[in-house]
Amino acid sequence: MTPLLRRGLLAFAALGVAFAGALAVMAGYVGGWAGIALGVPLAGVLALAGDQLGPTFGPTLRTRAAELAAQTRPWMAFLALYVLLKVPVPLWPEGFSLLGLLSTGALFISALLYVQEKENAAKAVAMAALAFAVGLGVEVLGSRTGVPFGVYSYATAPAPTLLTVPLIVPLGWFAFTLAGTLLAGGRPWLAGVLLALWDVGLEPLMTAQRYWLWNDPAPVWAGAPIQNFIGWWAVGTGIAWGFTRIAPALFRRQEHKSTFGLAYPIETFFLPGGLVLVGRYLEAGVTLLAMLLGLGLARLLRQEGRQAAGGQRA
Repeated sequence: MTPLLRRGLLAFAALGVAFAGALAVMAGYVGGWAGIALGVPLAGVLALAGDQLGPTFGPTLRTRAAELAAQTRPWMAFLALYVLLKVPVPLWPEGFSLLGLLSTGALFISALLYVQEKENAAKAVAMAALAFAVGLGVEVLGSRTGVPFGVYSYATAPAPTLLTVPLIVPLGWFAFTLAGTLLAGGRPWLAGVLLALWDVGLEPLMTAQRYWLWNDPAPVWAGAPIQNFIGWWAVGTGIAWGFTRIAPALFRRQEHKSTFGLAYPIETFFLPGGLVLVGRYLEAGVTLLAMLLGLGLARLLRQEGRQAAGGQRA
């Protein structure tokens, strides 16, 4: 197990403590606040130095915290805001739509700033505009004609909407397609797979929140037909392909430092958690397994790509 993976697993475990505390608060147990107060900061601490548990933990934590403060980029701050805005959801269920909009907006800005930092503002705007326009366009088309996703409606969607489509939907198409394409190492087809696996969890959660409702004659999962997931793969692949044409170098870099791709594993924790909160336990388990399999496949193919590149240089 790599140090980075160890830190990530320990941080997720600490977030699990906070999540359990939130569930306790929702059930009326005041002691659950202790779990939240312990789990949230502990997750940050373990994410920084969880691989150095022991005598070197304190010095390592101080050193890495100082380095993080010095190296924190604007996109990282908005990614952190995206996470923080998800934390109050269990304690304020009525604020789901507002917190969802704010967190997705923070993620969109984080993605925009990431591309601007690594490339330039023109490419960032071009990629955001492409994903937003395509994402909005296919949702308008799909909700009116059933193509390419199946028969569904946005009639019960909470505001704000654009052409009846909830604003968070096209915002999410940009942010999560970027994260998926980065994790996929610039492979559009794999980015599409990661997007389709993400939607495995989105369907039961967002239909429970009545962002959209399915009326398809051939449902296979949470009211959605198999056509929906094929459509997600195709649209995600198409947007990712456009990204790799606008900024090819962005996805060829073999970076070992943090990238915006972190948004996907973060969602791998929060999306199943959201399903647990609405009582969809089976769907939560399936979503967690699906997204972890996607992350594992992406990691395997990136490693093979690095090995192949190393062999060619040799």
